[in-house]
Amino acid sequence: MNETILITGGAGFIGSHLAERLLAEGNAVIVIDDLSTGSEENLRTMGRHPRLRFIHSRVSSCADLAGVIAGTAGVYHLAATVGVELVMKQPIATLRNNLVETEALLEAASRVGVPVVMASTSEVYGKSNQPGFVETDDLLIGPSNLGRWRYACSKLTDEFLAFAYAEERRLPITIARLFNTVGPRQTGRYGMVLPRFIAAALRGEPLEVYGTGAQTRCFGYVADTVEALVRLRGRPGARGEIFNVGGNEEVSIRQLAERVCQLLGSPSTIKTIPYEQAYAPGFEDMARRKPVVDKLERITGFRPQTTLNEIILKTADSIRPKLAAGD
Repeated sequence: MNETILITGGAGFIGSHLAERLLAEGNAVIVIDDLSTGSEENLRTMGRHPRLRFIHSRVSSCADLAGVIAGTAGVYHLAATVGVELVMKQPIATLRNNLVETEALLEAASRVGVPVVMASTSEVYGKSNQPGFVETDDLLIGPSNLGRWRYACSKLTDEFLAFAYAEERRLPITIARLFNTVGPRQTGRYGMVLPRFIAAALRGEPLEVYGTGAQTRCFGYVADTVEALVRLRGRPGARGEIFNVGGNEEVSIRQLAERVCQLLGSPSTIKTIPYEQAYAPGFEDMARRKPVVDKLERITGFRPQTTLNEIILKTADSIRPKLAAGD
């Protein structure tokens, strides 16, 4: 059955891919985005689609937000401040964007009882150094005077807010903790590591690795993330639950840089930059960040499976034309 779906942050990297998928399935899509980090260019890939409506606004400033939501079958809340560099440079905006906008969305959705799938982040696991994170794990966040953790804390508060609305207002909520989603349309402008590495490798410039490079991450392809989000909204058993979403091929950041150069045949060198020089004095990072996605597979029947090599090559294919055009 074709439905109308609302996506906040729908002009962003993940949101635009999700909008494209929902439209291809015959649904109507409403996008709310203030274009602070998103781009209308991302929506132009869908052309002037008759079933796509774009509202240029912050979520909290959207006129008759509850009325807009009331006309939908569900909401994906993806609007948030993104990127470590942006988080470090704009601390007040980061907290406001991740808290005020989420509360406005939850309040409006609760008035009309429309289900919400909310994107959270692997950052909420904090400094834990486990071999793999499970949704029921305790969370270990760093001290409040270190700006590194404000993003994690704001997104964790978003989760608490969501479950508070679920408990007190009976709002149907599903939380998706995303682990380093990457792919076409992602920009390295705000510090995202893979597009930054790929652009440097294609230009033949040094790849800048922050910290020692020994920190490990797992990367999920955007199409896999979208598939997981679509399935989660369609599963009643996902309501009131938290799900990890991401790949499970663990790689150090140094190894990632080396693999990018190898796969792209780049002569680029690798340059290590201390965290305090890249970000700020006292910057802390997570040593590991690997998701356990068994719960996602059990409830939805889906497990992200695009390999890291495929992710790098597909992302590079999307970046080459932009570099050629001087972007």
